[in-house]
Amino acid sequence: MKRVLAAGGVVINQSNELLMIFRRIIWDLPKGHLEKNETLEQCAIREVKEETGLQSLELVRFIGFSEHTYFDNKLNEEAIKETHWFEMKGDKNEALHPLESESIERVLWVKPGLVMRYLEYSFDNLKPIIQKSSLFSG
Repeated sequence: MKRVLAAGGVVINQSNELLMIFRRIIWDLPKGHLEKNETLEQCAIREVKEETGLQSLELVRFIGFSEHTYFDNKLNEEAIKETHWFEMKGDKNEALHPLESESIERVLWVKPGLVMRYLEYSFDNLKPIIQKSSLFSG
């Protein structure tokens, strides 16, 4: 199976809220495919900006990676997506704009006490990634 590299952001604001996107009836984190001549860090920042409209981002640290299989329409076959996750700081006062061309319906800041509830309607592999962030580790 072909391995596809991607990167994304676990973005936390000054109120300790987590940035999440709603796409295809699932709550998710912004992420996307690595482009040619792009580092994983550059990819993560670009994808967060594109998918959420958030422009002021500060890369904090690498958190880890997740894997899942999916059907890649460009390849016309099953593939393994390896997503590298980076914790970032974002500004809650900036306007958020969902990228409709990527089927993103909503972008919002989730209060810390509600994150686990949102993750009930998300992908299983996101929970351990988010739990490695400063949202849970202080």
